[in-house]
Amino acid sequence: MSTLRVDVWSDVVCPWCFIGKRRLETALASFEHADDVEVRWHSFQLDPSHPVGVREPTFDVLARKTGGSPAQVREMTQRVTDLATAEGLTYRLDRAVSVNTLDAHRLAHLGAAHGLGDRTHERLLAAHLGEGEVVDDHETLVRLGVEVGLPEDEIRQTLAGDAYAAEVRADFAEARRLGISGVPFFVLDGRYGVSGAQPTETFAAALRQAYEGATAGR
Repeated sequence: MSTLRVDVWSDVVCPWCFIGKRRLETALASFEHADDVEVRWHSFQLDPSHPVGVREPTFDVLARKTGGSPAQVREMTQRVTDLATAEGLTYRLDRAVSVNTLDAHRLAHLGAAHGLGDRTHERLLAAHLGEGEVVDDHETLVRLGVEVGLPEDEIRQTLAGDAYAAEVRADFAEARRLGISGVPFFVLDGRYGVSGAQPTETFAAALRQAYEGATAGR
């Protein structure tokens, strides 16, 4: 059959998105047709209203949005941290810095253009969620991009202008068209939707259903 495509909408600062990514990968690792699956990452912003250039500790943002105390914010984030740990991920959300993610998404699209979309998205997630990196800082983005194998001069040229901004906004528009209001969101074979960081078993079942549907013909 032709490739089974999995389109994923995700933000590079989204803790549930990294967990969902790992669970999908775990499901793919035991999927007998994994070689026929192509995963494509699409941009989404959890907070599109976050002002460009404004950097704020994520704990402070969460406290303001939820009205919770510092202790309540720590308790709330510990749950997602524990779930991440179960997937082999290391979160340090107490060090995370909230930023506007447009430039990070532009870097991710540059990565995809070089066949490094998955690796670039992974690096950005790990940088924000586990390392306290400020992912709107251009020098930080250059360093992270080089780490995954992107040409430094091309990264700098991309960030200095508006390259891939149209592609990022096209992802946002497609998410709105599909009615996606939260991420991660997975679309298999253009027909089957999976919302959220579902258990690995759910992804495995969705992969089987989508593959069987595709091989049975339209």
